[in-house]
Amino acid sequence: MKILVTGGAGFIGSAVIRHIINNTDDSVVNVDKLTYAGNLESLEGVSQNARYAFERVDICDRIAVDRVIREHQPDAVMHLAAESHVDRSISGPAEFIETNIIGTYTLLEAVRTYWNGLDDEKRAAFRFHHISTDEVYGDLEGPEDLFTEATPYQPSSPYSASKASSDHLVRAWSRTYGLPTLVTNCSNNYGPCHFPEKLIPLIILNALEGKALPVYGNGNQVRDWLYVEDHARALYKVVTEGIINETYNIGGHNEKQNLEVVHTLCALLDEMRPDSPFKPHADLITYVQDRPGHDMRYAIDACKIQRELGWTPEETFESGIRKTVEWYLSNPEWVAHVKSGAYQQWIDENYVKRAEQA
Repeated sequence: MKILVTGGAGFIGSAVIRHIINNTDDSVVNVDKLTYAGNLESLEGVSQNARYAFERVDICDRIAVDRVIREHQPDAVMHLAAESHVDRSISGPAEFIETNIIGTYTLLEAVRTYWNGLDDEKRAAFRFHHISTDEVYGDLEGPEDLFTEATPYQPSSPYSASKASSDHLVRAWSRTYGLPTLVTNCSNNYGPCHFPEKLIPLIILNALEGKALPVYGNGNQVRDWLYVEDHARALYKVVTEGIINETYNIGGHNEKQNLEVVHTLCALLDEMRPDSPFKPHADLITYVQDRPGHDMRYAIDACKIQRELGWTPEETFESGIRKTVEWYLSNPEWVAHVKSGAYQQWIDENYVKRAEQA
């Protein structure tokens, strides 16, 4: 197959591309605008492979998207391009509406035009796989509740609302135009090459520098943590074996409170950096004002993908989080390059001001 991956320079997208190039005979076309969170260094191990191609294209640019699809003639599209940081969506929702909604619409229309022009055999084999989030469901009430594929949508933030909208667009294009689609909704990802505005890489890198470790509210928010390479395996499984027009929830079976995650990271850094002047790193924990509309608990029921496609996560939280810390400690150049002035400005605006308001 030739698979076109949008957002392939991002955290999850780069993991998907690495998985495909390293573990299959398929070819990949990486379509990425290279916004602040896109990083081609995350693909250095595969970017010279003859089965890999890169196109710097904004998915909102219909002419450019048409050209890429026409030139590369993909057998499937995996749509991961999205603005994904909740706090950024609160302070600046416009980019989320543009990329996640308008971009998805533009891509769907370009793909529909291309798909309609294929011969019968290629039309039947084609797949449009839309990668989404469990945040579209809102938060769970009971401690035993789980998100299933039938859980109603109740998004809480501009980010999750924009992703919910894109999910609805994909399903509408399937229902109305017959486009063969698949949708997956995943829990919180973590692992190598994660842009350091998200909780786990932020805590690791701040702790190494002796900076405050910001925890929203009381830190009791619960998330289901999914190792990104497990997610990449699941996504490839869905695009190649999933049933058309179906939705699959993907979770790591690892529910943890945010504060528990932070303490785990501190303990690992105490172990792996025993000579650190900032040990014990847990002393750096700082509680900051909670963000507006913060969901309290997410948890995925991933029985369907296990039952129908035979996928289960290989990493426990304990094994995955250790691998993650080891990766950041072993890749200081990647970290140094990604931490630009714009990133520092964002951290100052988002976390320092919140600490002052707490």
